[in-house]
Amino acid sequence: MSAVAALDEPTRRRLYDYVARQAAPVGRDEVAAATGVPRPTVAFHLDKLVGERLLEVTFGRRTGRSGPGAGRPAKLYRRSSRQVTVSLPDRHYDLAAHLLASALETADESGRAPRSVLAEQAGALGHRLGEAALRTARGAEAVRCVLEEHGFEPRAEDGDVVLGNCPFHRLALAHTELVCGMTLSLLEGVLDGIGAHGVRARLAPAAGQCCVRLERREKTA
Repeated sequence: MSAVAALDEPTRRRLYDYVARQAAPVGRDEVAAATGVPRPTVAFHLDKLVGERLLEVTFGRRTGRSGPGAGRPAKLYRRSSRQVTVSLPDRHYDLAAHLLASALETADESGRAPRSVLAEQAGALGHRLGEAALRTARGAEAVRCVLEEHGFEPRAEDGDVVLGNCPFHRLALAHTELVCGMTLSLLEGVLDGIGAHGVRARLAPAAGQCCVRLERREKTA
């Protein structure tokens, strides 16, 4: 598949990942500044991604000015709605399958409620992932590393962290309450394992995002 092949090039994949994580369309200058890639190279790769229908183009004035003297609208990029089965957006169905199968086996052996076991095991796995992240990072950076590694596409919004992608998307569509509850427990475990006690995970379903949002505790107090 040509779309997948287009992302085999490391720089192009890095630029795609940056654009995909932004809440609003971004211009070439912004992408170049954020990634450290020269602007001509950025332009080449972004337009290649547009050609593969992995990104979409829109036009707008970044200054907010309009009318005579406002200048030409800038070319802006955002992730397209196209899904590539291999990995775009990033999915981790293997992780969900492991948790669901393990919870079912434990529940069958113990006689406990499967949902309760699933929440417990998802939290325990998240805790281990959080502790592992502390080997290379601390605090908010450790949280970001775990979220990015597992496909959540974190981005800052009003002091919180919005998760732009659900790694378990199709499962969540079919079994929303079960899978979103599992995701919440997993991310609560991550925060606990890292010791990010000033942040809490809560269910906040929104179109085009993961069902979980990370918020500052003082904001919800």
